[in-house]
Amino acid sequence: MRTLLTLLLVIALLLIGAWYLLAPVGPTQETFVEIPTGTPTAKIAELLEQQGIIRSRYAFELWRLTHHGTLKAGEYRFDHKSPLPEVYNRIRRGDVYTRAVTIPEGFNIFDIAQAVEAAGLGTHQTFLDAARQNTSLIAALDPQATSLEGYLFPDTYHFQRKDAAPVILAAMVKSFRQAAAQIGLKSDYRKTVTLASLVERETPVATDRPLIAGVFTNRLEKGIPLATDPSIIYAALLENRFRGTIYASDLAAESRYNTYKHTGLPPGPICNPGLASLKAAMEPAKTDYLYFVVDPANPGHSKFATTLEQHNRNVAEYRAGAR
Repeated sequence: MRTLLTLLLVIALLLIGAWYLLAPVGPTQETFVEIPTGTPTAKIAELLEQQGIIRSRYAFELWRLTHHGTLKAGEYRFDHKSPLPEVYNRIRRGDVYTRAVTIPEGFNIFDIAQAVEAAGLGTHQTFLDAARQNTSLIAALDPQATSLEGYLFPDTYHFQRKDAAPVILAAMVKSFRQAAAQIGLKSDYRKTVTLASLVERETPVATDRPLIAGVFTNRLEKGIPLATDPSIIYAALLENRFRGTIYASDLAAESRYNTYKHTGLPPGPICNPGLASLKAAMEPAKTDYLYFVVDPANPGHSKFATTLEQHNRNVAEYRAGAR
């Protein structure tokens, strides 16, 4: 009889233990738990119990002792009931909650600031201020830079909710450095990135990029103004006067970014170029072209010309096609 009671007691304890470990439990609404770096297992278990993520801190600690593994710091999001092993495995894997920010090729710092704000990672203005204040991140590449424009590499990033603007910027600059190393960009960063940014904003067509880079290079060598509209738009953005299109007053502005009035490259990049545009700036096509305009018969592509007379005919065809 005593043996039977002992057996029943053991079975009961096992069932209770299984219930603590395997029966799903959790919050009725979205709950976030922040685990700071260096937090001991006992404290992690306490935090999870307090937030209703697990039933028992002691059961969590027992599972940790028997299954080992390193628990990762970070912010975790819980939105459904889960058994204790699932919760434990998520923290062991470091399955932290992040928000994605996608930066397409050609985004400038204003576009990126908007994307960061849309992802709930800070305000537009806070990001812009940080992009201008943290130029030390690229001091070795471009010591004259007044912002991080051009060096925030296009990609999809994942950040935790509490990541501040400097953390976000550092990740994007790190990606730029990696991309530059990949294509062998080791010097003349400012010149190359500025030229690449103009190419990036002029065409989405990969095959046209080296040709456009070649046109700009030829004009630079001959002292001809680059006369590129994206630089006019960027000048207006910097002065908070862009109205959605280019006006005569924009073309007459005294900004150093006005490539209709000033020869040479603008003072710095006007956007953040991708690999293809960086490569085109490093190896522009060798041609005699001095002009280009959108090809109305081949949307996205450009028509190139060596003389102003030929270019004017191309422009006339473009305007006729646009009408």
